[in-house]
Amino acid sequence: MTSSHSFETSAGRVTESEARRGNRTWWDLDADDYQDEHGAFLGDVDFVWCPERLREADAGLLGPVQQKKILELGAGAAAASRWLRQQGAEPVAMDLSAGMLRHAREAGDRSGVRIPLVQADAMALPFPADTFDIVCTAFGAIPFVADSGAAMREVARVLRPGGSWVFSVTHPMRWVFWDEPDESGLLARNSYFDRTPYVERDDDGTVTYLEQHRTLGDRIRELVAAGFVLRDLVEPEWPEGHEQIWGQWSPLRGRLFPGTAIFVCDLPSFSPVRGG
Repeated sequence: MTSSHSFETSAGRVTESEARRGNRTWWDLDADDYQDEHGAFLGDVDFVWCPERLREADAGLLGPVQQKKILELGAGAAAASRWLRQQGAEPVAMDLSAGMLRHAREAGDRSGVRIPLVQADAMALPFPADTFDIVCTAFGAIPFVADSGAAMREVARVLRPGGSWVFSVTHPMRWVFWDEPDESGLLARNSYFDRTPYVERDDDGTVTYLEQHRTLGDRIRELVAAGFVLRDLVEPEWPEGHEQIWGQWSPLRGRLFPGTAIFVCDLPSFSPVRGG
């Protein structure tokens, strides 16, 4: 969510196509500003899971990646995919936004680490079944689609049996609070159980940004329904010495309650959802 709050009523539901168009436009227009603000933090060749600065190099949430085929959803400028390539993996970076993928190409040219880039929608992954060993994303795709359960099933479809699905999202607890990094962001204002999406519209009523809320229980049920087994739920703590503010993430709030949830999931070799 952003700091200007507007929630949809039941009479103003947003369709999946509206959300897709709105978010594609948002990220295309915001790509330059986003990279100006956060590019140095994320790096050109690094895998940073969250504003708490948890790195895959330290956390090892994906396990061994050498020679693994990996899909990064909502890759943005694809720094994580380039880092994975440097570790010997075979990554593909996918994003809905052409603006973000332009930055991915530019960063590939700067770093000399080039990877396949695909513009596509997480709700209809353009890959055959059983293609990847790992699918991952750091804050990509999942918070922005209306039917995230369907997105989980798409991930399960393109994963090989025994593969892993690891993704980070804003911690659902944050939905209770406004997105302010100071003391005003410590006051509970919204119901944790209200799944009404946060929506921004222009003067004509066109959706320009949308973000969905799901509880921790919702996420786990989506994963189980798609055939996944939850191996870990990581709630990164705010590290000592980290004073950088990133939107709603700040040392003040981060030391009191979690800002990020990372779901670490496996797709069993045999799944009653997929069959043997």
